Amino acid sequence: MDFTLPESALAVQRGIGGICSRYDLGYWQRCEDDKRWPEEVWDELAKGGWLGLAVPEEHGGGGEGLLELAVATETLSASGAAGGSAFTYVLTPGFGALTIDRHGSARQRAELLPRLATGEVETCFALTEPDAGSNSLAITTSARRDGGDFVVNGQKIWITGVQRATWMLLVTRTVPAAEARPRSHGLTVLLVNVPEAVAAGRLSYRPIPKMGANTTPSNMVFIDDLRVPASKVIGEVDQGVAVLWDILNPERVLLAASALGTAEVALRVAVGYAKEREVFGRPIGANQAISFPLAQVKAKIELARLMIYKAAWCFDRRLPCGTEANIAKLTASQAAWEAADAAFQTHGGMAYSHEYPVARLLTDARIAKVAPVTEELLLNYLATQVLGLPRSF
Repeated sequence: MDFTLPESALAVQRGIGGICSRYDLGYWQRCEDDKRWPEEVWDELAKGGWLGLAVPEEHGGGGEGLLELAVATETLSASGAAGGSAFTYVLTPGFGALTIDRHGSARQRAELLPRLATGEVETCFALTEPDAGSNSLAITTSARRDGGDFVVNGQKIWITGVQRATWMLLVTRTVPAAEARPRSHGLTVLLVNVPEAVAAGRLSYRPIPKMGANTTPSNMVFIDDLRVPASKVIGEVDQGVAVLWDILNPERVLLAASALGTAEVALRVAVGYAKEREVFGRPIGANQAISFPLAQVKAKIELARLMIYKAAWCFDRRLPCGTEANIAKLTASQAAWEAADAAFQTHGGMAYSHEYPVARLLTDARIAKVAPVTEELLLNYLATQVLGLPRSF
């Protein structure tokens, strides 16, 4: 057993770390305050080839996998981006490149992967619905076959990145949930050209005002009689659950990596302040009431990182990784929240001031406990699917 990261992942740390060193905490705070995408960082990542890590070499990418994407996300987040970093690697390298490479047709791969590698094309993912919530199998967005097309109708909620996306990976029901046997049958994932659908008046969206992660809007999406060619199905018709799990597990790993980076930057900020701030003639970090919570956070960060890397390693080898991805998401999110909370307590009243980044880190850490899947559902999975305890419904 070797706990040393491969050279490919170490190269990611060095390369992205070098880019991030040019952007301080103030830059990320301004992006959040101005509600704008970090274009400067995105452009540098694109020019350096860091967006195409998981795209095969024959399509112009780096030929790496989820492990390298997780390391990239963690490195970017820990540099100061915190939760805002999640969308950089989840939306296009994760939802787009990983999924198209694994489940796309030869034509889809040839057309999209080279452009995904350069950042020329961006993607978003639409699953969640207002009434279904976390019960993804209960979605009602329908795709009805009509000749060579599917006609799609429905609504989605909390869909992030629609404004920048060229393509949306849209999860639909080709068999209604009430008729599906088993319940996971009848899901179909479609590639929707967002600009074309919007121009045709068949897809619209409305941003949701939110308390954080404002570098990328999240939206309500409305779809009315949208025609999608059957050639835009990802995977197999009615068998989209296989595609779905290969989207959701990497999503949890990458969001765990983002949460881990949030924990790292919160800890770094707290430790720096605890060393510098003096009260009663000594640094406040000399008090165990300050130092012990920070030490606990450090331990939890290291434990969460191990599970994130293991989950990514399993995915890259096409091994079952659901349990590992869920544990990674659970532990990293908890570490992020405890780190941000400890940073807040360490700063005392000054945490409330925008002079320090603690408020942003606290907000970013809190959403990680409920999105894209709640802590309670992660625990329910471990209780029922891993431990074999009785289901409550």
